[in-house]
Amino acid sequence: MSKEQSKATFAQAKSITPPASPKVPIVSSAHLAAGRSAELSEFEFGMIIAENAFSRWAVRCMSAAGMKDMTITDVLVLHHINHRAREKKLADIAFILNIEDTHIVNYSLKKLLQLGLVKTEKRGKEVLYSTNEEGQALCRRYYEIREQVLVSALTGTGTESFELSELARFLRVLSGLYDQAARAATSL
Repeated sequence: MSKEQSKATFAQAKSITPPASPKVPIVSSAHLAAGRSAELSEFEFGMIIAENAFSRWAVRCMSAAGMKDMTITDVLVLHHINHRAREKKLADIAFILNIEDTHIVNYSLKKLLQLGLVKTEKRGKEVLYSTNEEGQALCRRYYEIREQVLVSALTGTGTESFELSELARFLRVLSGLYDQAARAATSL
């Protein structure tokens, strides 16, 4: 084979793309990825690792803001109580955060009270929770760290916010489907 033929054969071989390997879904439980549910299982695995990464981030951001030893539930409850500077009832906090067991929220509320981040006001039989100055300041420090460390990584042309809002809408819709499926499974 001449040098020119060798070069031509090599060039031709380089231009051939190898066949794509079959797509293997990345899942946590292969037995749940059989049949039609492979894509759902892959998405659920993504939610699992995203949930754990978000929880780790929120707890560490709160620690960087100056409050160590808070759980993800404590962080979420504090932020929701601080939301729009309105007083909140235990049942409403649990409902908004989609936490079925109000005892979990109540435990966080007691912890936040002990940490001096929230205050209570009793109206009739209802106890209303709101952030005090220390709780508001902590939420501001969390916000500043979040802006500096996380939000700054979301720079670009502005399409990210549209994509994130669409993803958020999809997750809310999906949570409704999971809630409905949970009710159906309970009745079996």
